[in-house]
Amino acid sequence: MRSNVVASRRQFLQSAAAAAAMGVLGSQHAVWAAEGDLIVRTADPFNAEPPLNALTAERLTPAKHFYVRNHGPMPNVDARGFKVRIEGMVQRPLELSLNEIRERFRQIATEATLTCAGNRRQEMSAIKPVGGVQWDAGAIGHARWQGAPLAEVLRAAGIKADAKHVWFEGLDPIKEKDGSVAPFGGSIPIEKVIKGDAECLLAYAMNDSPLTAEYGFPLRSIVPGYIGARSVKWLTKITVSDRPSPNHYLAEAYQLVQSDDKTEVARAEPIYTFPVNAAICASGGPKAGPRVIRGYALPSGEPGSTIAKVEVSRDGGKTWMSAKVVGEAKPYAWQHWTAEVNLPPGKHELVVRATDSRASTMPERAEWNFKGYLYNGWHRVQVEAT
Repeated sequence: MRSNVVASRRQFLQSAAAAAAMGVLGSQHAVWAAEGDLIVRTADPFNAEPPLNALTAERLTPAKHFYVRNHGPMPNVDARGFKVRIEGMVQRPLELSLNEIRERFRQIATEATLTCAGNRRQEMSAIKPVGGVQWDAGAIGHARWQGAPLAEVLRAAGIKADAKHVWFEGLDPIKEKDGSVAPFGGSIPIEKVIKGDAECLLAYAMNDSPLTAEYGFPLRSIVPGYIGARSVKWLTKITVSDRPSPNHYLAEAYQLVQSDDKTEVARAEPIYTFPVNAAICASGGPKAGPRVIRGYALPSGEPGSTIAKVEVSRDGGKTWMSAKVVGEAKPYAWQHWTAEVNLPPGKHELVVRATDSRASTMPERAEWNFKGYLYNGWHRVQVEAT
């Protein structure tokens, strides 16, 4: 993970002021959703992903093509009165405004890929139907996140010796099945924060611009290598604890289970890291003959894991060729890839699979689970060459 100091605090503050002047404080969906840059999967709550061919257009995914995942209505937040609380197993509980976060702690930037645990759920549903947002392979994006290192903020609060987990709580109100309303939240092991040092952020900017409402304005956690649900948006409270968060979205929702049996759910562990994955995003033109196909490949979220190789097939996985992987291999970060295939006239099944530096590889078909999480079987695209 490569981190660097944000070039200009003044530049950021100027952009933030401009964003505030344009009204980037509310919960209205951004213009691009209406213009078709995102495919809306559910309107209420708002969930959307980009067309796949948009994901390989740029190394950093622009906000207009970055997936949006919500579990409830987006809160309307005024940054002028916003504060985040740090409490629990700390020696000095803190309450910090955005300005205090910028002024008291280092400002760093780090690139990381976020992916929804339900990315590619459509393919899981093709095995056997599952509930949840029916994502294609576009619930993923790579951005440059800017903010304060979470480890530094926690050290300023004074972490107690027996602390083992860090809880996050957002401002978005989620209506539960029993009619009650609770915030979205979750937690991560404290080792992820402390050992990673500058990996986990309290982020207030994305791709050098202030966060917009869809992406957690004014503050969110960024936890590289973990599923997107652990990077909590509209972050308002951080609790240091000796146990995992009891929040529904850690204790019950994001788990690999085969049923909704309460006993099985109670025994299941929360999902943290994501597996190695890849997808074909552009399959070339319709004409027979040589064509260039493109896509992304993401190493597993385990520390130090990078993409080792990407292979493509033009005949459904019978034969394989190596793809050209673009850019530097980094942990927690996707890479784009390209491959030239020659297709005779007729129907073909294009396939991609990736392997990371820990020798984790995509299975031909991923094992089904009740909630449709972490699908990473070979990605297949049907094409016809004319």
